[in-house]
Amino acid sequence: MPRRARVLLPGVTLHLVQRGNNRSACFFAEEDYLFYLEHLADQARKHDCAIHAWCLMTNHVHLLLTPAKTESAGMLMKGLGQRYVQYINRTYRRSGTLWEGRFRSCLMQEESYVLACYRYIEMNPVRAGMVEHPAEYRWSSYRVNAQAEQSALIKRHSLYQALGEADGARAETYRELFRHQLDPGLVDQIRSVTNGNYALGSPRFAAEVERVLGRRVIRGKPGRPKQAAEAD
Repeated sequence: MPRRARVLLPGVTLHLVQRGNNRSACFFAEEDYLFYLEHLADQARKHDCAIHAWCLMTNHVHLLLTPAKTESAGMLMKGLGQRYVQYINRTYRRSGTLWEGRFRSCLMQEESYVLACYRYIEMNPVRAGMVEHPAEYRWSSYRVNAQAEQSALIKRHSLYQALGEADGARAETYRELFRHQLDPGLVDQIRSVTNGNYALGSPRFAAEVERVLGRRVIRGKPGRPKQAAEAD
């Protein structure tokens, strides 16, 4: 069965996940995380991707970004992946692949899902039981977005910018969002749509994306399609 083409549009925000091969670890020491982030920033500049949120877990990576061109996200991940695998193989005297394969992603309707996806990404270490609060986890963008720490990597999404007139006010409003847990159904939806390389949004949003791309961008119903009834 051919692989599903990714659902990508320039200027439309994307949630992206890349996992280690067979769910194996991708980060082994502090230097690994720092190397990855340095080259993520470099590749984001090179390929014109705005990084809004990120989380580096032991065996996978989450990114929330807006690509300037259709190919921007793919070029970013290709360049970053090659550099990081070379670094890991050289550092740990290993060979072969590190990543599962193609990254998975979902295009999202900004007004409804972007801020929820910020929280989904930065709450990953809490859901995994690694920390009790996202501020305790060093390898995510939470401290930048929620505590106004400076970062050369992060570019504010317009919806984040609208949370307040100054950095402190925006961070405070953003922190308030974390007082309420994401609905478990929404968490499952974000995970499922990302794994399937679909679009996340209303039926109208999906229809608009399908019209632009010329193909289906939501999960189909199981079973064989019904045949149209013959005319009388």
